[in-house]
Amino acid sequence: MNTHDINPELRAYVEQSILPLYDGFDAAHQREHALMVIGQSLAIIDDLRSQGEPVDPDMAYATAAYHDTGLTEGRATHHLASGRIVRADSRLRQWFTAGQIETMAQAVEDHRASATTPPRSIYGRIVAEADRMIDPELVVQRTIQYGLDHYPGLSREEHYRRTVAHLHEKYGRQGYLKLWFANSPNAPRLERLRQLIDQPTALRALFDQQYPALMKQ
Repeated sequence: MNTHDINPELRAYVEQSILPLYDGFDAAHQREHALMVIGQSLAIIDDLRSQGEPVDPDMAYATAAYHDTGLTEGRATHHLASGRIVRADSRLRQWFTAGQIETMAQAVEDHRASATTPPRSIYGRIVAEADRMIDPELVVQRTIQYGLDHYPGLSREEHYRRTVAHLHEKYGRQGYLKLWFANSPNAPRLERLRQLIDQPTALRALFDQQYPALMKQ
């Protein structure tokens, strides 16, 4: 499924009014990230629909587009702010019922990997899964970028230690990240990342390769 399968008026509104919000966020959550989550959401939708699941592509598209908009209010509770933004956007009523809007609001609230309870709907599981593009090099890069953006006073070694700690906490074999679909394309990617995390020499080499270029951005 491509974005041309999405209601064209909804797509135009998202592209003109929602995606530009991401241009003001930190380097790990720019427009490229939103587009990645949209693309992965639609790929998951393709698989679910091929299995006969009655999922709405417009709802999945909008949920993905709005999932991080709450970063306008800061990172700590951005998922809750994203839900408020969905509920408050009167333009969405042009394409969705009140019930659908509430489902999408709950889905963006539920998308965080650190959530302690499962998403309340399949749309929450879709966006939670799509938000995890588990490419080892990209994950390390985004972790470093986040550290540079939010902790600029740290030394190089402190950034490395923060990167390693975050990778173990979130992606390690005892980490909190969950995959929500049995045949997720993220499963083999997550295993490759875990193998990297398990090899400190290789992880350090990747950090040392990426860090200087990211420092200059």
